[in-house]
Amino acid sequence: MAISSRLATAALCSLQRRPRIFGSPSPPPPPPRHHRPAPLASPRATSPSPMATGSSSPVTPQPFKLILGSSSVARKHILEKMGLDFQVMTADIDEKSIRRENPDDLVMVLAEAKADAIMSRLNIADYQKEDNQPTLLITSDIVVVHEGIIREKPTTKEEARQFLKGYSGGHVSTVGSVVVTNLTTGKRLGSLDKAEVYFHDIPDEVIENLIDEGVVFRVAGGLLLEHPLILPFVEAVVGSTDSVMGLSTDIANKLIHDSLSE
Repeated sequence: MAISSRLATAALCSLQRRPRIFGSPSPPPPPPRHHRPAPLASPRATSPSPMATGSSSPVTPQPFKLILGSSSVARKHILEKMGLDFQVMTADIDEKSIRRENPDDLVMVLAEAKADAIMSRLNIADYQKEDNQPTLLITSDIVVVHEGIIREKPTTKEEARQFLKGYSGGHVSTVGSVVVTNLTTGKRLGSLDKAEVYFHDIPDEVIENLIDEGVVFRVAGGLLLEHPLILPFVEAVVGSTDSVMGLSTDIANKLIHDSLSE
């Protein structure tokens, strides 16, 4: 079953985006157990940041070069919506070989490992020449935490089925990291973002269709917030939807700005 990007984009506009304050390491407080989050509503209009025009290309020339260290379609889409020009490189690391018990530590060390792997294939001296425009490398990682257990990409149909059934009628947390490395100066900054997603009951038929489609195996925890099959069953998002999708725009903008500062 083909994914309708137009349908997914339209449906995403209905999600309420509540950005968190940059740099806060703690997750947004979950709603009291006797009170469910309010239904999803249209996001409030916000003024674009100087580096995020909201168009497919920057209005003014971008004062830096940007490398996205990920092949994620969602992350590409997020950067495009931010109005940034970028090229893509992949880290191709064995993520399973890097383990941490704390999800905050895990996503941060993975984002840094991705940056290190990409940088090892570059001639960094080329980026440090005085007349060169600054070049930034942005990497990130995300895990889903359900009932205190870290969930990464499911590897089998049974595991994916178990994940999705567990979300039905309940909620999950996401922990995401963003790391920006200035290849010209060597400056590296990183931060975390957390969100929670509440679900209505998800029909078994929808779960099986998602598994048959195969896309659940390419995302942490099999969590597909942007997929048109799952969107009708998303009750609320506490946090920002772009963070759940793999890259917080607020944090990315902040780190990009700070990495270019003297």
